[in-house]
Amino acid sequence: MVKTNPGRFFEDYAVGDVIAHAVPRTVSGGERALYHALYPARHAIYSSDDFAERCGLDKSPIDDLAAFHLVFGKTVPDISLNAVANLGYAEGRWLKPVYPGDTLRSESRVIGVKQNSNGKSGVVWVRTLGLNQWDEPVLDYVRWVMVRKRDLGAPAPETVIPDLAEVVPPETLAVPEGLDFLRYDFGLAGEPYRWGDYEIGERIDHVDGVTVEEAEHMLATRLWQNTAKVHFDATARPDGKRLIYGGHVISLARALSYNGLANAQIIVGLNAGAHANPCFAGDTVRAWSEVLDKAETEAPGVGALRLRLVATTGEPFALRDSDGKYLPGVLLDLDYWALMPM
Repeated sequence: MVKTNPGRFFEDYAVGDVIAHAVPRTVSGGERALYHALYPARHAIYSSDDFAERCGLDKSPIDDLAAFHLVFGKTVPDISLNAVANLGYAEGRWLKPVYPGDTLRSESRVIGVKQNSNGKSGVVWVRTLGLNQWDEPVLDYVRWVMVRKRDLGAPAPETVIPDLAEVVPPETLAVPEGLDFLRYDFGLAGEPYRWGDYEIGERIDHVDGVTVEEAEHMLATRLWQNTAKVHFDATARPDGKRLIYGGHVISLARALSYNGLANAQIIVGLNAGAHANPCFAGDTVRAWSEVLDKAETEAPGVGALRLRLVATTGEPFALRDSDGKYLPGVLLDLDYWALMPM
């Protein structure tokens, strides 16, 4: 009897399937330390218990994207082990902070499938839910991924493409219980800029760049228990290169955005996201942001900014060519909601 698991291929998915992912993970302070070692992450609410308590939280949670990577990593063996590429995200909401000591697990529902015209692969859409030890949802998001077929002769399934919202409505954003920015310390946070200092349409060059190294990417991917072959096995791609995990690029760009958005403390919504071009070791990643929208919340002193975050190896504010295609240097185009003091 063969006991090893080759992973799921495109023809193994059907709309309505619910997949409970293996290996729950108890979070410790080690995840935070490693996250901050891998990226220049320094948003204050994730760096200091005292700062987080001043803002009404019990203590400092782990970074929102660290929680995302943990939940995401659980899904890889079942969703994207045989992936060609992770394509995009939508309808993401962070529902509760994740603290050291919490145990996270993930489950996904298949909500769409579409075979590609070449007959060699197809796109699978899943809605993933991250839950803590009390079965409380902490994260909910949709992603879609291109997956290889095992049997090229397998018939194409009926195409189902989910109807996804372009934007998470701001009134549905989950503001952490007790969050209060009325006593917010701008000096300790690192910048003086409030919600009211940002204008819709404003663009911010985050200035700094980081050259991606093979070793840090491999460490990050193992940290999140992401087993996708394209990130580890140099023979999994025709060019013999290991693809840098897309989440690594997201976290790198978010950390770079501190310079100009230090007070965009808490990510609460993921509207859309595209890994526009592959990233490889040796690339130098820079980031820029655009303010897309603003919204008030009912929490004391707390506002929400809708931000576009672009990671690129090219020039700031350059996104698409005259045909509307992403420029070759654009690695990531992410649209998200963040909470900041008003």
